[in-house]
Amino acid sequence: MLNSRAYKVVDVFTSNPLKGNPVAVVLDADGLDSLTMQDIARWTNLSETTYLLPPTNPDAHYRLRIFTPQSELPFAGHPTLGSAFAALEAGIVQPRNGILVQECGVGLITLQVQTTGSAHQVSFGLPPAKLAALASSDVAELEAILGRAVVKSAPPAVVNVGAVWVVAQLPSVETLLALTPDYVRSAQFERRLGATGLSVFARYEGGEKAIEVRSFAPSCGVNEDPVCGSGNGSIAVFLRERSLLPAIGESYKAGQGQCVGRDGTVSVRVDSNGITVGGRCVTCVDGTLSF
Repeated sequence: MLNSRAYKVVDVFTSNPLKGNPVAVVLDADGLDSLTMQDIARWTNLSETTYLLPPTNPDAHYRLRIFTPQSELPFAGHPTLGSAFAALEAGIVQPRNGILVQECGVGLITLQVQTTGSAHQVSFGLPPAKLAALASSDVAELEAILGRAVVKSAPPAVVNVGAVWVVAQLPSVETLLALTPDYVRSAQFERRLGATGLSVFARYEGGEKAIEVRSFAPSCGVNEDPVCGSGNGSIAVFLRERSLLPAIGESYKAGQGQCVGRDGTVSVRVDSNGITVGGRCVTCVDGTLSF
């Protein structure tokens, strides 16, 4: 007898279907065990698949579990936004004074919801971050993986926001877009450092977008993540801690996805209250998952 669950695929960081980063969302996951969740995530083969569950914390609207094709994550950005959008669209949750609270592996995540008619735009407050400098030998290994030199005046770092990203700046957008990383070597590097992956960026000189971003996570089964929320949040931490924000601005837009046929836009704000990451979402699949 088939097990059927309500299911959506939401494209995140875009209002144009097929141009963002899709997340598969199982809307009524109560009763599913971890092995089944991992099997479904492996089958969808998206960068993340999520499962909405009743909260265990009374302050939360719902609990979310997040899986890559190979493992579970305590937090991730685009799954957080896409899952909240799916839950709102399905009428499963209602914000309180424009606020949703998600329970996940790193704890409680606060999301801000702006609703115009039936349309929702969602942003999340980045969890507390830890930044550690990357050892010089690891910087050399990172450059070997990327096949390009990174900017040394802004020393590369490991940023932990629940997901753990190795963050570095490239000298130009052209250099960034031309990267062809060694994914096998990168996966070994990530596992040794306990990192989710690499998020690298370069600055634009003028224009609507301040930076372009690429994120690689082969150790999680995702060679290149089309548009990455936690990666962009980690880069915002890096920009703040490396004193690079004055040249960019406390509120900026990042582009991501060109090299994999996407056109994602991430909105980032850094202020005294912390770091907020948001963007548009659109549902591409709305139906039932049977297994």
